[in-house]
Amino acid sequence: MPGFSSRLGRVALAASVQMTIKARELKAAGKPVVTLTTGEPNFDSPPHAIEAAHQAALKGDTKYPPQDGTRVLKQAIQRKFKRDSGLDYALDEIAVSNGGKQCLFNAIMATVDPGDEVIIPVPSWIAYAQMTQLCEGVPVLVNCPQNNGFKPRAEDIDAAITPKTKWLVLNNPNNPTGACCSAAEIAEIAVVMRKHPHVWILSDDMYEHLVFDGFQHATFAQVAPDLKDRTLTVSGVSKTYAMTGWRIGFAGGPKPLIKAMTVMQGQATAGTSTVGQAAAAAALDGPQDGVDVQIEAYKRRRDVAVAMLNAAKGISCHKPEGAFYVFPNVAGCLGKTTTGGRVLHNDEDVCLALLEEHYVATVHGAAYHMSPFLRISTATADDELLEGLKRIQTFCEGLR
Repeated sequence: MPGFSSRLGRVALAASVQMTIKARELKAAGKPVVTLTTGEPNFDSPPHAIEAAHQAALKGDTKYPPQDGTRVLKQAIQRKFKRDSGLDYALDEIAVSNGGKQCLFNAIMATVDPGDEVIIPVPSWIAYAQMTQLCEGVPVLVNCPQNNGFKPRAEDIDAAITPKTKWLVLNNPNNPTGACCSAAEIAEIAVVMRKHPHVWILSDDMYEHLVFDGFQHATFAQVAPDLKDRTLTVSGVSKTYAMTGWRIGFAGGPKPLIKAMTVMQGQATAGTSTVGQAAAAAALDGPQDGVDVQIEAYKRRRDVAVAMLNAAKGISCHKPEGAFYVFPNVAGCLGKTTTGGRVLHNDEDVCLALLEEHYVATVHGAAYHMSPFLRISTATADDELLEGLKRIQTFCEGLR
């Protein structure tokens, strides 16, 4: 068989995907698996978005789209940025991609050369580091400890910046912890970034609307408008509107960067589904009451999850401000033996034992660059989540 490129060795299948596949295989074998791995809302897409896609198809809006997005959707995104964050972007400062992930990929591909460094506060979504490595860049991981609410500290970011630094990545609210930086905390980071004009800032706001207890989301360019000319603001319809499968993400940023990203996209996928863009425009401009329903459900599930995990022997769980994840610390489980005879040396052992002995699928914290933790998604039905949490408690009770 002919060989593969060396770059293939720099990336791997995401741990959340791997665990979801394992769970699916066990379920197919007849096991009563509860899957708490997937970062995907368990709600339906808005009916008005579906209808907009239907009407777009009926009227023949099925041809190749512009590579950077249709005018109708870009105008809706323009309104969204202004409405939600007070940000003004011209249409040529906005790009539409096949999901928010492609926005990130396009940006890194367009800017990172071999040896360039990308600062990533961790725990973090694994894709940031893997995309960097794919471009032969160097991920520089900045630890965000639990005692700081899993939030990045300005002084730690400052210490990590070198002449080779190309990007600072900020994911707010954060996957996998649900941690949210306030406007004041972002302002402290902005003070640092003003000292380093050679560094781009990537603000990944995909979970921006999923915040609780009155928390006010803020994005970097909003807090530091003087740095807007080197800030890329990324969002999409996947999480807010339960539209993961439509694959519509978007970014606002300086015109030269947006143009470079569009060039990169042109060699990968070109434009994005026309009917998907019609649906996204309808979601952004249409009724927003469905978002409030989701927020209420995620808050309720978060509260249940945090309470039940903190009641589990050997587990402590921080209460996140947003997103639909909890990130419990399982240090108290390590060194112990399960009822099935497995010795737990690390969080991956805990993760596998939960799946194989109690049929609960989670993701180990090491996959997000921090141990010993688990990522548990609360984007699942209440009864499924409750059953999964009860099994985790039973698992902990059985440890010796």
